[in-house]
Amino acid sequence: AVIGDQSSGKSSVLEALSGVSLPRGSGIVTRCPLELKLKKVNKESVWRGKISYKEYSRTLKNATEVEGEIRKAQNAIAGDGLGISHELISLEIESTNVPDLTLIDLPGIARVAVGKQPLNIGEQIKILIKSFIKRQETINLVVVPCNVDIATTEALKMAQEVDPTGERTLGILTKPDLVDKGTETNVVDIVRNIVVELRKGYMIVKCRGQKDINDKLTLDDAIRKEKAFFEDHEQFRQLLDEGKASIPCLASRLTTELVNHIIRSLPQLRKDVEMKLSNTMQHLKSYSSGVPIAYDEKVMFMIEKINKFCDHTRSLTTGEEPQNILSGKRYITKVRKEFTDWNSFLDKNISNFRYFLRNEVLSFEESYRGRELPGFVNYKTFESLVKNEIAKLEEPAIQKLTNITEITRTAFIVIAEQHFSAFCNILKAAKIKIESISRQEESEAEKMLQAQFKIESMVYSQDSIYSQHLSTVKDEEPILAKSSKPIFGTNASIQEMSYHVHTYYKIASGRLADQIPLVVSYHIMKQFTDKLQAEMLKLIQDRDRIDEYLYEDQDTKRKREGLQSRIDRLKKAQKILLEYA
Repeated sequence: AVIGDQSSGKSSVLEALSGVSLPRGSGIVTRCPLELKLKKVNKESVWRGKISYKEYSRTLKNATEVEGEIRKAQNAIAGDGLGISHELISLEIESTNVPDLTLIDLPGIARVAVGKQPLNIGEQIKILIKSFIKRQETINLVVVPCNVDIATTEALKMAQEVDPTGERTLGILTKPDLVDKGTETNVVDIVRNIVVELRKGYMIVKCRGQKDINDKLTLDDAIRKEKAFFEDHEQFRQLLDEGKASIPCLASRLTTELVNHIIRSLPQLRKDVEMKLSNTMQHLKSYSSGVPIAYDEKVMFMIEKINKFCDHTRSLTTGEEPQNILSGKRYITKVRKEFTDWNSFLDKNISNFRYFLRNEVLSFEESYRGRELPGFVNYKTFESLVKNEIAKLEEPAIQKLTNITEITRTAFIVIAEQHFSAFCNILKAAKIKIESISRQEESEAEKMLQAQFKIESMVYSQDSIYSQHLSTVKDEEPILAKSSKPIFGTNASIQEMSYHVHTYYKIASGRLADQIPLVVSYHIMKQFTDKLQAEMLKLIQDRDRIDEYLYEDQDTKRKREGLQSRIDRLKKAQKILLEYA
């Protein structure tokens, strides 16, 4: 990538390397990135050119056509005004007199908007330049006139920002004939990498000036004139001897640098191509292989699509979703957290229950205690207490059902969009069925939960189980009493009642800790999945609508073809890189 301030001599350098005249003038002349692909041929007196941009392409028979075609291209892309564009113009040149190089000419850096230029033209140009020079595979050629302070040039500053070590940056000094007398030594020091160090160093060239162009000096004559200038110059002659001066030395140096840079970049290029190929092939899978022509094949194609969708939903609800199609937190992890939160909620309620029990027992004892002495449990009081406490769990249980239904419904819709993104009518049908079945199964599960809590209102536990839990609760109480202030004081009735209520609440909570997730799992995970599969396969029975279901819009076809074309190009690139490995 060739960068420099306006009028730094960029175009002159490119002209000398390519052997063709490029647009010149004041202000912003280069308004689009210009890719120069130079290819040396061994045959004598050969020149072939080709310019292409957007949908346009034209073969050029003579080097004199280049300047006019580039102006035409820039006007077509960026308009007739003074604006710029990121659109690339490609110019291929095959000639006996050019090196094997690919160069990109970028707009000169402007600091102030002139005339009708956009006020932010300077910022636009910098953004465009950075988009090219930041690439690790790019060698940056910074063009700086000899008669300016190199340390303050914007082009070198931009290159250093994206390449702090200078490993990808080569400095090119131009206009050595404009150097003030007595400052030539400073220029020599710059070229010898003493002033502002760059890993690749510097070159110095003298190209055609405006007077040379006016005098119709040819590019070949300009090369001879440049050689004579360096040979006759007292200070610069040594740079020519060192191979750091003149266009021919620059061309040779750039060719060597390019070859070495490609060799170093090959391993990373192979990795990049392989990664892009893998990602593109994965992306292409979401667009399937296209709808068959024959009716029977269409039916089989649709069955296959539906089966893959149903297999995905089933693997999701069984916790066996393939890793390569996961996005975010796994569905089964979300559901398990909801079930774990339900169990934690019950445990917390048991823990807190004994602290709220005293007032409730006192209230019930005042209402229901007869003439019995303290310590005798009133069963009616006990039954009323546990019924009320267990009934309070029904609403949180139904809320868990709602949460998991929404998680499942959302996950199924995402899967439908993954599998049927190319077929809007199947996707629409799938979403309708997902919504319908989710509401149906949520309603059935809610009825079952309500029935479960009605059953729990029948206070019951096996004698042996109840006695065992009661004994455990009573054994735990002395331990709690030692570590904290007694909750029930000396009231024996309250103390005894608390044992029984606490015991039964633990037993009922244990049943609900498993029963609620079982009901939800059955209806929302199993039944939902089974019924969705059955309903989706019913679409196949509607044979008159197969074509409607498999309708594919043109945009999808274009995307599939574009992805397939990209895969072909990446495979070709992969093969070439392997050959050069």
